[in-house]
Amino acid sequence: MAVLNSDHLFEQAEKLVAPPQAGPPRQVDLRRAISAVYYAVFHYILTAAADDFVGVTKRNTRRYILVYRHIDHRTLRDLCIEMKKSALPVKYQRYAPASGMGPNIQAFASAVIDLQEKRHSADYDPSARLKTSDAKLAIATGRSAIKRFEKASESRRKAFLALLLFPPR
Repeated sequence: MAVLNSDHLFEQAEKLVAPPQAGPPRQVDLRRAISAVYYAVFHYILTAAADDFVGVTKRNTRRYILVYRHIDHRTLRDLCIEMKKSALPVKYQRYAPASGMGPNIQAFASAVIDLQEKRHSADYDPSARLKTSDAKLAIATGRSAIKRFEKASESRRKAFLALLLFPPR
């Protein structure tokens, strides 16, 4: 299975916000750029979860696809809402590192929520008027989110991915 490469989605977003020969970028391009950024982060985390649970070398298996496709937008959003809180809710505490999820996971979670809201507006709000700076900020936020996730300790990343795949009841 060829997973979607987050870098390619970021590159697409950057091309869409590049100034055209005349005038500002079209609204449709700014909207698609913001959407591409959210999907870059979304597919990044899907890949991270499936790579961790099934393995990078098993990307062509049905089990990998099952794990990859298991995560939906609401599940990711719901977990991110809980992870960005200053105190981890009780139902998650026993599955997190003793020192909590840390500022990098919190920053990642906050960015996911922000980008998902921006994507919803860009994709579904016909009254939204976007500026190039909105799309450029989204690109920076998305790239920063992935860097923050990668800077988190391995135990925190693995805890986040496990909670994403197996939410506690």
